Amino acid sequence: MHHITTHDAPTTGLRGIGDISWHARSACHGMEPEDADAVFFPLPRDHEAIAEAKELCAACPVRRDCLNYALENSLKEGIWGGLTEAERRPWHNGLPRRLDYSRVLAFFNGRDVHLTEAERQVVIDHAYVRGWRPDRLAGALQISHKYARDLLRQAANKVFDRDRTLGVPRRKKRTSQASPTTGRPATTEPGMRRPVSRPVTSASVHALSRKAA
Repeated sequence: MHHITTHDAPTTGLRGIGDISWHARSACHGMEPEDADAVFFPLPRDHEAIAEAKELCAACPVRRDCLNYALENSLKEGIWGGLTEAERRPWHNGLPRRLDYSRVLAFFNGRDVHLTEAERQVVIDHAYVRGWRPDRLAGALQISHKYARDLLRQAANKVFDRDRTLGVPRRKKRTSQASPTTGRPATTEPGMRRPVSRPVTSASVHALSRKAA
């Protein structure tokens, strides 16, 4: 707690798992390190001290960020995000399966979010649906191009298997009918017949000449 409670701690450019920029808006920001340690690291049976820390956390605007920081950095001692060690234990155990769509959205908005396994899989699936190329996914997840390509292939196979199971028909490529004279696509609307050009016979020419006369 010492390195994020003191007001003169140096700023860092790290984000994601090492991001502590949220602490500048916390209720405990500016506390002396000794006071912070006494408040947020009470003895397990010191219920009065625990209640005091929870009361301070309850009014904190970045309580969720504080909890995420403790979970992602495996900080299992002390009070973080208004939760004691025992109260955070199920969160620590279930962290790989946590799925927070606000964090997934933050990732797509350009933030370097420390994703869980479940959140990372959602990102891969959505990247495939959005038509991402392997190089873009590789840069976003900081993985190799080959691995990103394999992940997108797995996502494609997953979609194909799902559609086949549900009986979803595959999309057919739209073909345009070409005009026999120009080779250009026909411009007639659906349901309308194109006029057929017929050769002019000698009889019709003779009839036209008589009408003109």
